[in-house]
Amino acid sequence: MIAGIGCRLWAKRWANGMTAPVITLVGGPTALIEAGGFRLLTDPTFDSPGDYKLPHVTLKKTTGPALSAKEIGPVDAVLVSHDQHSDNFDHSGKTFALQAPRLITTLAGAQRLGGNAQGLAPLQSTELKKPDGLSVRITATPARHGPAGIEPLSGDVIGFVLDFGDGTPSIYVTGDTVWYDGVADVAQRFPAKIVLLFAGSARTRGPFNLTMNTNDAIETAHAFPEATIVPVHTEGWAHFTQNADDLAKSFTALGIGPRLKLLERGVPTTVDPR
Repeated sequence: MIAGIGCRLWAKRWANGMTAPVITLVGGPTALIEAGGFRLLTDPTFDSPGDYKLPHVTLKKTTGPALSAKEIGPVDAVLVSHDQHSDNFDHSGKTFALQAPRLITTLAGAQRLGGNAQGLAPLQSTELKKPDGLSVRITATPARHGPAGIEPLSGDVIGFVLDFGDGTPSIYVTGDTVWYDGVADVAQRFPAKIVLLFAGSARTRGPFNLTMNTNDAIETAHAFPEATIVPVHTEGWAHFTQNADDLAKSFTALGIGPRLKLLERGVPTTVDPR
């Protein structure tokens, strides 16, 4: 068994008894968040490399996951920012998600998926509770998957804010979005301490990005001045035009390099808030 996967992680413990979140990058947008006594998986993608023909574009997956669904093991919930794009929700990821106790996604996605899927509109919340009293409140956040006017093409997308009942630092999962006033509003409403930022400057339809580029990531970092920025969605697909190194160079050039926490694929990493 891979250390820390499928078992309880011995994360860094603070003086007040709380543990720092542990995040494991599986690949692309898929990350395992272990925090506040919960195991939450973002946008599951477990397929091998290959092509995905969508109505208007073919997506090419270049790298498989660092960990299999079996190695991930049971989770408390799967957070799906949107179900309509294969780089966020592939065939094996869908199978995994539909077998999880909870699947939280967009309203439209929940209607398509049925079963255990629960749909949330932006700023709607749901709560997970455990018999021992642990809880996490999950709030959907607005997201725009490209420039203004992209919505009829991209479909609905959300992000998530995770607020833990034991006081574990809150986490904002951006989902596939660019920087726009919706993200700025999230920063005003939810002073998250960790931002799981979907980057990569994805381009499939033209010379415009569908996810955050380096400029967007820097804007987000300034909007969340107390947060550690943890980028995902930067590798594994041919339509990503920027990677983690581009983010590191940009953050360093502007003097905010220490705020960026890069993850190594498949390695459970303790993420301390600032």
